[in-house]
Amino acid sequence: MIRSTLAHLHVAALSHAGMSGKNNEDRYAVSSFQLSREDTRSSVFAIVADGIGGHRAGEVAAELGVNYITMGVGESNAKKPVRILESAIHEASQAIAAHSAGKDEEEGMGSTCACAWVIENRLYTAYVGDSRIYLLRGKHIQRLTIDHTWVQEAYEKGIITLEQMRDHPNVHVIRRYLGGIKLPNVDFRMRIDDEESNEESENNQGFHLEPGDTILLCTDGLTDLVWDDEILKIIRSKKDMKQAAEALVNLANNRGGHDNITVVIMSMPRLEETDKKKPGFIGWLLGE
Repeated sequence: MIRSTLAHLHVAALSHAGMSGKNNEDRYAVSSFQLSREDTRSSVFAIVADGIGGHRAGEVAAELGVNYITMGVGESNAKKPVRILESAIHEASQAIAAHSAGKDEEEGMGSTCACAWVIENRLYTAYVGDSRIYLLRGKHIQRLTIDHTWVQEAYEKGIITLEQMRDHPNVHVIRRYLGGIKLPNVDFRMRIDDEESNEESENNQGFHLEPGDTILLCTDGLTDLVWDDEILKIIRSKKDMKQAAEALVNLANNRGGHDNITVVIMSMPRLEETDKKKPGFIGWLLGE
């Protein structure tokens, strides 16, 4: 693909260390592309990553994850998005593992990742860990991802209830992450309907986005403290996405901000905007 300075989506992003005094171990990036010189269709790739590990190791892992995955996608031909995403995520995981090998201060470091790739108006997702992707359409919000956590597995097996999940002592025990000895099982389930089977969710890759649809990528510093219905209300009530991103982060911080908070919001132009042929808002963002 060819790097582009303008995106065909509206984009806003914000990352905050939170209120606990810890380093910001979240990273994010948003990139826009033209598919090729011959194929002028537009593409936007977004990723958020939440680092794991002490002594600044988490932020190193998250940055490696974002950089390797973004590079893997950017250097691709975009012809097989799911395969490209899986390859890029595996390469990132190997790079993190190799970086930490033999370094006591970085032993066991890792990172989550949540990726959303919009090619023209088709959405492809891939994720590992508990960073999330949401779809907002009209007055509805749908979490597309399924957390790779102990509590999610326990809930699915009937060990704990939905109400017990949020305050359970194991709420942040992650089952999959980048940087382990084994390559992570990349999740391509895109849960458009909560009643879908896993196979049906995987078949949603390439989901057709409509004008006005909004995609939110975020780390658990947001979703631990801000409920899904509140996310919907805030994004839909603000004048623009920059204000929405700020309001989401501020609400999480006002409720304690015990973790780093990162949000990336992307929205398909509405029909009236498309008619005016206005360019997208931003081409490249890199969260430090």
